[in-house]
Amino acid sequence: MSGHSKWKNIMHKKEKTDAQRAKVFTKIGKEIAITVKESGTDPASNTKLRDLIAKAKSLNVPNDNIDRIIKKASGSDSVSYEVVVYEGYGVGGIAVIVETTTDNRNRTAADVRHYFDKFGGNLGTTGCVSFMFSDRGVIVINAEGIDEDKLMEDVLECGADDFSREEEIFEVFTDIRDLSAVSSALADRGYEILSSEPDKIPSTYVKLTDEEQKVKMQKLLDTLDENDDVTGVWHNWDNDGEDE
Repeated sequence: MSGHSKWKNIMHKKEKTDAQRAKVFTKIGKEIAITVKESGTDPASNTKLRDLIAKAKSLNVPNDNIDRIIKKASGSDSVSYEVVVYEGYGVGGIAVIVETTTDNRNRTAADVRHYFDKFGGNLGTTGCVSFMFSDRGVIVINAEGIDEDKLMEDVLECGADDFSREEEIFEVFTDIRDLSAVSSALADRGYEILSSEPDKIPSTYVKLTDEEQKVKMQKLLDTLDENDDVTGVWHNWDNDGEDE
């Protein structure tokens, strides 16, 4: 998992300023709106909504905001969003996948293309880099007070494939189709679930040795993250030990 910690990204978002937090609220709101339109407002039957609510809470989105988003999304006059995924390369051949949730495909496509061009990359066609990633479910568990041997036993019994320790948390990996069921089973056994999300895991990683390339790559990631339409970014840059 070198250079690619979902939890590191979540913690980074939690520490942002008020203005940046507002952007996080906007992004999670769009994701919630889409799943409400697709599968309804009941988290008991809409497992994706349940996972998104947990994600929103992990990012410190107030409960009142979450309730308002769900209520608004269920109305007939709500904005219609669509998920559009872009693929391309950053500097040095870094593979990048960008997931967006947008009400204006042309605007979003122009923005994403501009960011890649501006920071030395290029936007590619669908499928140009996605074959380098595997879709996995990643469950993040608070490691405080957890016996690792007992966790390993529970993880396997609950249907997960593997887990790893990253500082103060454990990351549990599952088949993406089993994510919600495994997360619920672990929560039922008393584990504190900090997040439970689909993820894209690179098969290989690329290191950058040129300092200018590192700066450009980081600026591309930061600029994508700041765009309200962008809800997820995955890459295979091995930037362990550097700020993400």
